[in-house]
Amino acid sequence: MPPFDLPVPLALARAVDTVPTAPGWMLEPKWDGWRCAIHAGAGRVWSRHGTDLSRGFSDVGAAAAALPDAVLDGELVAVLADGSGVAFDRLQSRAGGRGPRRGADFTVHVAVFDVLAIGDTDWRPHPYAERRAELVHLLDGGPATLRPVPATADVPEALEWVGALAGVEGLVCKRADGRYAEGLRSGWLKWRQRHTTEAVVIGVTGTTPATQALVLGRPRSGRMRAVGVTLPLGDRLRQAVAPLLRAASDEMRELPGTVGGLPGADPVPYLPVVPEVVVEIEVDQERLEFGRYRHRPRVRRIRGDLTPELVDEMPLRRGLAPSRPGGRGAIRLGGRAGAGSRTGGRPARAGTAPVRRREGACTHPRQRYCPPRVRTSGCSAPPHARQAAGAAGSGSALPGAESRAAARHPES
Repeated sequence: MPPFDLPVPLALARAVDTVPTAPGWMLEPKWDGWRCAIHAGAGRVWSRHGTDLSRGFSDVGAAAAALPDAVLDGELVAVLADGSGVAFDRLQSRAGGRGPRRGADFTVHVAVFDVLAIGDTDWRPHPYAERRAELVHLLDGGPATLRPVPATADVPEALEWVGALAGVEGLVCKRADGRYAEGLRSGWLKWRQRHTTEAVVIGVTGTTPATQALVLGRPRSGRMRAVGVTLPLGDRLRQAVAPLLRAASDEMRELPGTVGGLPGADPVPYLPVVPEVVVEIEVDQERLEFGRYRHRPRVRRIRGDLTPELVDEMPLRRGLAPSRPGGRGAIRLGGRAGAGSRTGGRPARAGTAPVRRREGACTHPRQRYCPPRVRTSGCSAPPHARQAAGAAGSGSALPGAESRAAARHPES
């Protein structure tokens, strides 16, 4: 029996931009899968958050049951049967405890990278080098679907894994003398390979300058499809892009949480803007998955030399079909809302009746109510509507930017 309660909190890695090159670091491939903890011998599987996955991944549990009593840390990876690589999306078919399906085109493997306990001995206080040796010994001759990840101290060798090994999206870096600790206390680092591409700004989200981000789109079949929400903008970039954005509507809309890179999260409210500004973004996957970026992109710069018509159509990962044109999250080129448009200052959820905006409701994302006394004289539109629409070229759709419209509405 393990010397601690299960499921146990797992170690996490802090994201870095460069791979450490100092002596004493060990490097492992970072696989594109689901993090898991496994009680080998008992055949139990848990997610990183402690959700019991034993039923959905009963094949993994059965394979692990053939091992000695131990607690392992690893990554569930869906390996395609045709040998073409791995597919992260296939793991979702096991959600909800559905389990393996006959005729599925993939097999779930586990890339095991640590051992937390063997029998009633707690191995977490032991240095990584000792845990690694024990892990390799434990899995030697074990199930083919549970294998230890490779490890090296040679940075060039490790970098060759990225792109060369199917499903490897980066590296995890661990101190050879480091102990296993929950959360970021482990001192682990993670580095992802980054790619640059272009996208069109189709909206703005965030209620404060510190949280403001851009909603990105890519063209497909004559429409602009929402593909993700960026990380929050820095002050300099926010001030540079704000004057270029013109609201396409005075109505807030919603994106599914998955488009924002947050599976299972609430919808993301945003203010749509005219899709005419192109930005260069940094992403950790070359192709879209289910028509969106799984992780939030980082904006690098504004591409003033490009127009939306010059942005390539959405590249999709093999085997992943995008949503049909006109589905939720699509807008027509030029800023007119397609299916999924919303009515009213409050975003309407799919399948609900439009919500009428009450008099005085503010369409500006920064605040929900605008006192009537700050309205522009003679303006019959709702408060801030002219600012949100960029009337007379003075308004910006991004709150917190300096503009003549902001001078007219000092409380915005």
